[in-house]
Amino acid sequence: MDISPDKQNIDKVFSNTTYYIDFYQRQYKWTKEPVLRLLEDVYHRFSEEYKRHGNTSNDLEKEISKYAWYYLNTYVTNKIDNKLYVVDGQQRLTTLTLILIYLHHQAGEYKSVLQNWLSNKIIGQSGFSTTFWMNHEAHLSTLKALYDKSAPLDKVDVSSGITARNLVANYEEIEKWLRPRLENQHKFELFTLYFLRRLVLINLEVAQTDVPMVFEVINDRGVRLKPYEILKGKLLGQLDKEELDRLELNELWEDQVGKINDFWEDAIDEFFFYYLRSKLANTIGEAKKYGQDDYHRVMFEDGADRYFKLSHNPKGVTEFLLKDFQYFTNLFARLLEYTTEYNEQQPYVFFNSLNEIDSQFLLLMSSCSRNDPEEAAKIKEVSYQTDRLFCMLQLQRSYDSNTWAQATFRISARIREQPLASIRPAFEDELRELLSTNRGAPADNLFSYGLFKETGIELNRRFKRYFFARIDGFIADNTNVNMKHNYQDLVLKTGSVNGFHIEHILSYNRPNQALFGNDEEVFERERNRLGGLLLLKGKDNISSNNESYTKKLKSYANTLYWNETLREDAYKSKKDFQHMMSTYGLKFQPLPAFGPDELEERHKLLFDIASIIWK
Repeated sequence: MDISPDKQNIDKVFSNTTYYIDFYQRQYKWTKEPVLRLLEDVYHRFSEEYKRHGNTSNDLEKEISKYAWYYLNTYVTNKIDNKLYVVDGQQRLTTLTLILIYLHHQAGEYKSVLQNWLSNKIIGQSGFSTTFWMNHEAHLSTLKALYDKSAPLDKVDVSSGITARNLVANYEEIEKWLRPRLENQHKFELFTLYFLRRLVLINLEVAQTDVPMVFEVINDRGVRLKPYEILKGKLLGQLDKEELDRLELNELWEDQVGKINDFWEDAIDEFFFYYLRSKLANTIGEAKKYGQDDYHRVMFEDGADRYFKLSHNPKGVTEFLLKDFQYFTNLFARLLEYTTEYNEQQPYVFFNSLNEIDSQFLLLMSSCSRNDPEEAAKIKEVSYQTDRLFCMLQLQRSYDSNTWAQATFRISARIREQPLASIRPAFEDELRELLSTNRGAPADNLFSYGLFKETGIELNRRFKRYFFARIDGFIADNTNVNMKHNYQDLVLKTGSVNGFHIEHILSYNRPNQALFGNDEEVFERERNRLGGLLLLKGKDNISSNNESYTKKLKSYANTLYWNETLREDAYKSKKDFQHMMSTYGLKFQPLPAFGPDELEERHKLLFDIASIIWK
């Protein structure tokens, strides 16, 4: 490996070298905190020397020679076709440039002879053209506006992006911080000499073949690189600049990463987390190798590299970026859209998100191959089967988070890039196996009333709300009416006034206990079954908490459809409701009284509806 270290002060760093921003480097993302930390470090060292050596000498050059030098950090460069690219360190170099611009302006205010020197540390001139040493090519107009002071800071054009916005914001912070500390010309000039002569960086110039490895190891002290930023460097670092420009691969990467990160900060890490597992992991043990923090390394190791073929393979990298990466990031973005808002064409992705079933992303990407012609159908089938498997296990008291995770990877391995027809059998075989294990006997029937019979209050709260939301959605869909509340509110809104809560139809009181032979244990068990529960809005739940059933029945008017089916007026002149009952053979009827028989009747009715929803 060829690395050439070179110790340089700021005067030398910014003298006659134009630094191009390599594709490895992110946008200028330093914000107030790392900028002020750098200023505080530098100024603290300067202040200590200033106190030690006094400040009375008129020979500032001689005085500054007594100050100890201070090491700032290392920056890494790579020369290609006589252009010097910054591989690592542009956050710090850009911030130093902003400090120089401020010092240049303050030199003008003091009419200091150092102003021209400072100007030469920011820009160089050849003929009629000038070049900023830190050559942010896409944001030169912003740099020029800061240098020329051609507009107030709040009027500087920052439309070129986040780099431009941070350039202006950080310049403003630098000005506010330094101005009161450099309160006279003598101190200002001494600080400027210290800044240019005594601050030292180490430049490491590396050969092109070594850039990806060096880039991964060396990070800016201020803001650490994210795994996907390191991965970008390791991938694009294998390609020559001409191909990068011709195929616009850097732009492709940025567009696709931005598309995912628009959903939340660093969402792209989650993409790689599920994507790698979907294609490589058949068990939980194998999945542990593909975490969100180290996928940028694992992708180049033997197991993953046999699939991706990215290690020391420029052709493979180009193909991966143009094909697999582009397709699967687009797919993931679509899936994220389906989780954020109910979509009639893909409702089950949204339903799974309500139950926090993020493993659906693994299963969905596992089932799809690049440019999959069955993509839409697979999304619908996999998300439906995921919802069905989860609900069937919950409703039959057979769900366990560990066995669920294990089952997910077994299904993923079986449906990986397989035809649509293979998806349902894979899920059903897994459901049958899990139910058989739970029963201790072969499960011929995938939804058994024997297992459903006692199901109720032990389900987690979110799932109970989800279950009754789906029941209400079923009634709405089959009676041609709109839901009174959307799924998201029914499942996720839990406030005391406008949130939704589980309500016991049978209040805890002596008359109701008498209906169950005054056996408190039997009463508690029975009233907690799903047939004895409802979903009510917060204020309705509170108001009916300890009422008799007759009074509660009145409070169920104008609430959810399932609640209203207890009341006689829910059946008057409701042709669509009657049609639903006859179509599915559902035995709805009003219940003016509510005891053991009525509770069992409602529980069986829920079983019948669930059998239709998750058929």
